[in-house]
Amino acid sequence: MRPAKTTVYLDRDAYQKLQRLARAQRRPAAELVREAVAEYARRHAPTRRPRSLGAGRSGRRDLGERAEHLLGGMGGSS
Repeated sequence: MRPAKTTVYLDRDAYQKLQRLARAQRRPAAELVREAVAEYARRHAPTRRPRSLGAGRSGRRDLGERAEHLLGGMGGSS
């Protein structure tokens, strides 16, 4: 994958903290920024719902309240 170049403006305090972290971890600051953006995107990306969700929808809103009545006779001994 070919990386895309972008510019990020940080306030002085955040920039200095980033530089200290990069030095302490012996990693480039850009690597820390990429890692942070990837994690943020992972946490905040919308989760995909399965296409099958709701496929068995009956259209009835009273199933939970009337389940015993609606299923009456099913599973009983003959």
